[in-house]
Amino acid sequence: MSAHDKIENTGDKIKGKAKEGAGKLVGNERLEAEGKADQAKGDVKQAGEHVKDAFKH
Repeated sequence: MSAHDKIENTGDKIKGKAKEGAGKLVGNERLEAEGKADQAKGDVKQAGEHVKDAFKH
């Protein structure tokens, strides 16, 4: 996994946590759900990168 990909995936997860927290704070379920989706997107991307790395070795 390249450093750029790792940073991007971590950014998705951080952005998701922030959205989720803001959604909880203001009682906005849609924003909270978007935050959870962003976190999941970061996790899926990261898992995909790990699979690619496994096949490179």
